[in-house]
Amino acid sequence: MRESTIARNYAEALFALARKAGDLPGWGRLINDVASAVTTDRTLRLYLDSPKISAEKKKVMFTRGFQDRAPRHFVLFLQALVANGRQMLIPTIAEEYLTLVDEAEGRMHATVTVASEPDEATRTTVTTQLTRAFGKQVVPHFSVNPAIVGGIIVRAGDTVLDGSVRRRLTTLRNRMVAGRR
Repeated sequence: MRESTIARNYAEALFALARKAGDLPGWGRLINDVASAVTTDRTLRLYLDSPKISAEKKKVMFTRGFQDRAPRHFVLFLQALVANGRQMLIPTIAEEYLTLVDEAEGRMHATVTVASEPDEATRTTVTTQLTRAFGKQVVPHFSVNPAIVGGIIVRAGDTVLDGSVRRRLTTLRNRMVAGRR
């Protein structure tokens, strides 16, 4: 099985536990924090990945680290990852979990490219218009690229909406060149 499929299966299990506990966002913060620690803390990553350290010691580490900070079933989930040798998938599991939460709450993410840094009013307008267009709550992630000259490019899943001035100028130029012949 591919790692992404395995991670998705674990994320679905975590999602079911979180839903049963009635705290999808809280469990999302927890798995995201653990994923961030695994990604950024070299010592933790080496500890979890080391075949010289037994699964039991790794499970105890999670128990001690989270005993008063996380729900019991969350800690048991982390221990199950260790028992099955899947602890290094925690960052991917966190991504998959957050995707599941977004789907359940009717949210989608979109990359929005603009020519200059947008002000708050523009951000709000773009968010409102995209939410209306897609029929879901859209969470825009803005990036600036002066090369588009003006307008906006939206990437949401497989959909690309290119309303950039650069594209319009290119289309106009191609029409003009085609008309000369």
